[in-house]
Amino acid sequence: MIRVLLVDDQPLLRGGFRALLDIEDDIEVVAEAADGMEGVALAGEHLPDIALIDIQMPVMDGIEATRRIAANPALARVHVVILTNYGLDEHVFHALRAGAAGFLVKDIEPEDFLHAIRVAARGDALLAPSITRMLMDRYVTEPLHQNTDAALKWLTAREREAVVLVARGLSNDEIAERMLITPLTAKTHVNRAMTKLHARDRAQLVVLAYESGLVTPRTR
Repeated sequence: MIRVLLVDDQPLLRGGFRALLDIEDDIEVVAEAADGMEGVALAGEHLPDIALIDIQMPVMDGIEATRRIAANPALARVHVVILTNYGLDEHVFHALRAGAAGFLVKDIEPEDFLHAIRVAARGDALLAPSITRMLMDRYVTEPLHQNTDAALKWLTAREREAVVLVARGLSNDEIAERMLITPLTAKTHVNRAMTKLHARDRAQLVVLAYESGLVTPRTR
């Protein structure tokens, strides 16, 4: 069962998302919050698999709520998915920096929304290759995490190759096909790289790969 926390200051939207999720046999909405402060508290109380968090809310916005959840070791298994009305903008990138696993636009089709919840629950980043390139082309101009450069030295050649492919938006199955290895081995390379680089999830790994200079916006 995928446990979901809804955090949005608009009751109508929360109700719509809840109605959509409640009819699924493998998804359960465990709590709702109307602002980021309440959302962080409920995340600690219910330990959901997914926290769907709006960016712009009163009391505490979604970026700060994401940052607090990501910084709490007790909430390490909570995957934050940002909800936005605006698509790609600087707020989305700041949310990814803060620890979000990905983002969804609120006018997403219902079947795509449900698929995204399941993808995020598996620990995969909600970043298609085209979205990754657009984000990095617009917002990454120079390395920002100096400590990441040092950490890169501890990656094996295969782990480094896997990180590059993750940053290009490939899934574990696609990485396995490209590297001529099994999906399980691909997952192992990715997980070890995440551990060495202190990345919370695949979305953080993408950001770190670009910020460290391992991958550049024009690398395809």
